[in-house]
Amino acid sequence: LDLLENKGYDIGEMGRDLRKKYTNRLQQLRSIENYEYRMEVLERSKSYEEVTEIFVRVNSLGAKLRSSDLALAQITAKWRGSLERFREYQDDVRGRGFDLDLSVLLRTLVALVTGQSKFKTVHSISLSQLEDGWLDAIKALDFALNFIRSNLSIESPTLLSSPFLIVSTAFWANRREFQITEADAEGFRQWFLLANAKGRYSRGSSETLLDQDLNIINAGGGATELLNRLNQQVGRLEFTADELVGRTARSGAFKTMFLAFREDGARDWKTNLAISPKHSGRTDKIEYHHVFPKAFLRKARPDVERGRVDDIANLAFVSGATNRAISSKAPAQYRSEFPVAALEAQQVFFSNGNDGPEHFEAFLEDRRHRIVERLNSFLGVGS
Repeated sequence: LDLLENKGYDIGEMGRDLRKKYTNRLQQLRSIENYEYRMEVLERSKSYEEVTEIFVRVNSLGAKLRSSDLALAQITAKWRGSLERFREYQDDVRGRGFDLDLSVLLRTLVALVTGQSKFKTVHSISLSQLEDGWLDAIKALDFALNFIRSNLSIESPTLLSSPFLIVSTAFWANRREFQITEADAEGFRQWFLLANAKGRYSRGSSETLLDQDLNIINAGGGATELLNRLNQQVGRLEFTADELVGRTARSGAFKTMFLAFREDGARDWKTNLAISPKHSGRTDKIEYHHVFPKAFLRKARPDVERGRVDDIANLAFVSGATNRAISSKAPAQYRSEFPVAALEAQQVFFSNGNDGPEHFEAFLEDRRHRIVERLNSFLGVGS
C-alpha cells in the first residue's frame, strides 16, 4: 500500500477489487526474491566437449531450447571460431536477399556429413568432418539459393512453406555432385513447387519427412521417387476447390498463388508495379488485401465467420498504398477505380455481379475454382 501511495494513488478512493489486483501483482513481484536458482559449478579440468555435453543434458529438461541451439553449442565447443564462420556466411546470404536462420545452415551441414537431418548425431561428428562439411555446405547452399531464385523465380524465403526445402535442394545438388541434366532440373523443379504448395514439411514431424526425402536422394532417387512419396503423403498432387476452403495466408497454397499470379504478369491495381516480395518502402511493399475488406464485412455481414473472411479466396496481392486506399470500401465501390485486367490477373472477377455483401459466399466459391484451375496449371498437374 505504501508503494501505491508513493506513486500518487489514493488508497481510500480506490475500489476494493482494484486495490486487491494491484496488491497481488506487487506481491508476485516481491516473491521473486524467494525464488531458488540452481547453479552447477564444474571443475576447470573438464574439456569443452564435456562441459557442452553437460549443458545439453541439463537444458534438455530445463528451459526449452531449440535442437539447433544445443547442436550449435556442441559444434562450437568442438570447432572454435565456427560461429563466426556461420554468421559471416549468414550475412553474405542476407546481402543477396535471402535471410536464412542459423538452423538451416547447421541442418544442411549435418545432412551432408551424416546423410540425415536430425541434430542428435552432432556429438559423433569429428572436427575434420565439420570443417570439410562446412565447405561442402557453402557450395551446396549457394547452388540451392541460385536454383531457387533462377529456376523457380522465388526471390524471398517468405514464399517458402518451409526452409527445409532449401536443405533438401542443397543435399540433392551435393549428392548429384552438381552434375544435373535438364530433365533432372525440370523434374526437381516440379517436385519443389508441389512440395512447397502442399506444405510437405508442415505436416507431421518435419525432421522425419525431410529424412525420408534425403534417403531417397541418397539412394540415387530423383523427382519421380520424391513425387511418389509426396503423393502418398497428401493423397493427390492436384488441388481441388474443397482443399482450399479455410486456407489462410500462412499456407503453401497461398504462396504458390502468388507465384502463379506473378507468372501471369499480375500488377498492383493502382501503381501498375509488378507484384514482388522484394519491393522496399512502406508505399510499394507488397501486402495482401481482403477483396471484401474485413471492416466492410463486419458492418455489412456480421454473420460471416472470421475464418471465411481470411480465406485465401478473399485475398489479393497489392501494394501498401493501394491497400490503404481501398481501406474498408465495398468491392462495388472501389472496383471501378482499377483496371478490370489488373483485377482479373489475380482471378478477381466481378463481371458476374458478385460485388455485394450478399454475394460474398458466391464470390468465394467462384474465385476458389478459378484459383484451383490456375494452381494446377502452374504446377503441371491435373487435367
